[in-house]
Amino acid sequence: MKSHPETVVAQVPHPLREFWGYFSANKGALAGLAVVVVVLLLAALAPLVAPYAPDLTDSAVFLQPPAWQSGGSSAHWLGTDAIGRDILSRLIFGARLSLAIGLAVVALSVIVGTVLGLTAGYVRGVYEIAVMRCMDIILTLPSLLLAIVIVAILGPGLMNAMLAVAVVVLPHYVRITRAAVITEASKDYVTAARMNGASHWRLMFNEILPNCMAPLIVQASLGISTAILDAAALGFLGLGAQPPASEWGTMLADAREFVLRAWWVVTFPGLAILVTVLAFNLLGDGLRDAFDPKLKR
Repeated sequence: MKSHPETVVAQVPHPLREFWGYFSANKGALAGLAVVVVVLLLAALAPLVAPYAPDLTDSAVFLQPPAWQSGGSSAHWLGTDAIGRDILSRLIFGARLSLAIGLAVVALSVIVGTVLGLTAGYVRGVYEIAVMRCMDIILTLPSLLLAIVIVAILGPGLMNAMLAVAVVVLPHYVRITRAAVITEASKDYVTAARMNGASHWRLMFNEILPNCMAPLIVQASLGISTAILDAAALGFLGLGAQPPASEWGTMLADAREFVLRAWWVVTFPGLAILVTVLAFNLLGDGLRDAFDPKLKR
C-alpha cells in the first residue's frame, strides 16, 4: 500500500504580530515608543503627577536652582522660574498642551490633506492641477515664515497658531495621498470593483483609501514632531500660546533674559522639546520600516 507524504501547511503569521516583529527589530523605535508613552501618561495624569499647579507662584523661591545644586530644595526638583513657579509642574502640564497642539494639527492636516489628495488622484484633470499647484506654492515658502505671516494676519493666539501650522504641513499629506491613490487606482482589484458597478464614492473610500493608510500613518507620526516644533517656535516668538500658559515654547520665551544666571529655566523646557521630538521621529522611522514592503524579507 502506497503511503502519501504528509502535506505541510505553512502558517501565515497574524498581521499585527508580523508588524510588531518588524517594528520591534528597530531598537530606536522601541525607545521612541517608550518615551512617547511616558509623555502621554504624564500629560494625561498631569493633575495627579505634578507636585504643584502650573500657575502657582511663591515669592520666597524666585529663580531657585534645582535640588542637586547649591541653594536648591527637594520641594522643587527642577527649580523655579522668575516668579516662583515650579518648573517640573509646568513641564508636565506643558506636555499636555504641546501634545494637544501636535495631535490637533496632525488630525486637521490628515483629514483635509487626505480628502484633497484622494479626490485629486482619483478625478485628475484640471482639478488635480489646481490642487497640486496650490500645494506647490505653499511648499515654495519657508514653513516658519509662512506660519508667522498667517498668525500675523489672524492675530496671536493658540488656535490661530495651530491653524497656521496645519496649513504649513498640509501639502505633505496631499502629495502622499495623491501618489498612493494614483498607484492603487491602476490595480486589478479597483478595476474589478469598477466593472461590478461600484460607485465613485465606494471606489475612493472603500477600495482605494484603506490601502493608502500606511504612508499616511508614518507621515502623521513624523508630523506630530514637526507640529510641536513649529508651535514651540511660534510660542517663543510670542505668536502662539500666550502667558501664563505652560507651553514649552512660551516657557523658553519667558526665560530668555535669565539664560546666563539661571540656566535651568531655559535648559529643561528645551530638553523637553528635544526629547519629545526625537521620540516621535524615532517612532516614525520604526513605523516606516514596518510598513515598507521593500524592507520585509
